[in-house]
Amino acid sequence: MAELATTPSQTVGPYLHIGLTWDDGPYVVPKGTPGATWLRGRVLDGAGEVITDALVETWQADPNGRFDHPDDSWGPAPGWRGFGRSDTRDGGYAIHTVLPGAVPGQAPHIDVSVFARGLLHRVVTRVYFPDHADQHADDPVLSSVPANRRDTLIATRAEDGYRFDVRIQGERETVFFDV
Repeated sequence: MAELATTPSQTVGPYLHIGLTWDDGPYVVPKGTPGATWLRGRVLDGAGEVITDALVETWQADPNGRFDHPDDSWGPAPGWRGFGRSDTRDGGYAIHTVLPGAVPGQAPHIDVSVFARGLLHRVVTRVYFPDHADQHADDPVLSSVPANRRDTLIATRAEDGYRFDVRIQGERETVFFDV
């Protein structure tokens, strides 16, 4: 039997924005939702240049710490989507959402996946918020990150919400998790 050659690896980009976006993708919650805010940022490469063909996906609990998922230990949150998707073709991403509630044993956070050219697999991180700084020390995931790198996981306040830049590599590289 002849041995077949291995198929070469392909990166997850660069044309994600062509087929993986949809009109309400950035809207975890509809416009006009009380307490809604924007989470905006850029995806930067190792040289600090903006990546304009990346895709950012978010997954989060509702304000009560519940997910719309059958495995949620508190029971699914009916009507809560919790998922957002934004491309970076305009130089950054933008997700319209509400601050998540605390999941049992964890500080409020949003899970973030980034797909971009040059990556063989998505990278996964979390964004925490300054509003919940009193809960950060008790979060087992954030506590596992070296103290001098934790700030790469904490959003900063912005005029219309929060800012969270994702640095794929290089100086101030965002902490990514092996999932």
